[in-house]
Amino acid sequence: MALLLTQAAATSSLVSDRSLKLRTSLLLKTTNLSSFEKRAPSAMAFSIGVLQRLPTRVATPGRIVCAVPQGGKVPVAPSELEHAMRPPTNLYTVDSPHTATVLSVKKISGSNAPAETYHIVLVHDGSFPHWEGQVFGVMPAPENPFEPGDTEMLRYFSGASSRYGDYFNGRTVSLCVRLVPGTTSEILCNSKPGDKIQLTGPTREAMILGDNNPNATHIFVATGTGIAPFRAHLGRFFKENIPTFTFSGHAWLFHGVSNEDSKLYNHEFIQYRKEYPENFRYDIALSREQKNSSGGKMYVQDLFRRHATEVLVMLLKGAYIYLAGRKDMVTPIEDALGDAATEIDKDWDGILATLKKNNQWRVEVY
Repeated sequence: MALLLTQAAATSSLVSDRSLKLRTSLLLKTTNLSSFEKRAPSAMAFSIGVLQRLPTRVATPGRIVCAVPQGGKVPVAPSELEHAMRPPTNLYTVDSPHTATVLSVKKISGSNAPAETYHIVLVHDGSFPHWEGQVFGVMPAPENPFEPGDTEMLRYFSGASSRYGDYFNGRTVSLCVRLVPGTTSEILCNSKPGDKIQLTGPTREAMILGDNNPNATHIFVATGTGIAPFRAHLGRFFKENIPTFTFSGHAWLFHGVSNEDSKLYNHEFIQYRKEYPENFRYDIALSREQKNSSGGKMYVQDLFRRHATEVLVMLLKGAYIYLAGRKDMVTPIEDALGDAATEIDKDWDGILATLKKNNQWRVEVY
């Protein structure tokens, strides 16, 4: 649960003394300290102490800040979040949404990215339990100038933090949101600490781990903000000190973005790769800055093709693969694996059918 959060100001960047005090005050006000202290008094005291000691720095233009503590694992709480055998589903609906409070909004794309992307932390005070990989609906508020109060325009966003949140105390959830003018995403990206956001869910299970065995192999493929559920999983694997779960398997992340300034959470993934080189591989495709084998743009599916045979062997040995983001990457990835199967005299159609039957092939695209 301990905070140690470089996302706020410990490494960074965009937090002034005034906004830091507001965030600290907001987190403490929206956290039920009396009941939480009974469960984890020393951890809560440590968290508050770190909140009060967070340093600030002058913003550096174009700098993308790592949103996790540097070095070592962080204790998490409450331990009850590990007890559920099934993910919590549809706890809140459009008729009865949960009202969360905005804690922070940070732009995590650089100035030369073709689109603005924001990391948004919401306080739910422990009332919105979820698992890594689940999706949340954001309800248009009545004053939303674009979609005023229309529940048919409910927008869905994958959680970008683990069940413990960015503050490791089970009280927050984070979203990774690409700003699209004229939609609810613009309302989210322009929100301020203290604003209220209505949530539905959590829902969907495609991006939840297919196997919680700590020795399992997981292959993550994302485009853009499709990185959100994988950031949640990787934080659980490599950042959080969970007494009942220690990841000793293998995770491989492929991420496709436009250019260097479009990288999302890159510092976190580099940190994990440095600290756990035997357990984590990280490859990124920059479509506007790199070329594929044909001289065209390097999309994530082109990068994936280079490693398709190796991935196929992993899948045949029981690995799980997850595709999140743009749907136009799915067919090329299937084709790449099909070609790899042909090279080793395997029937790809039969393999794919088996992967789907075993829940090893998991897709959530748009």
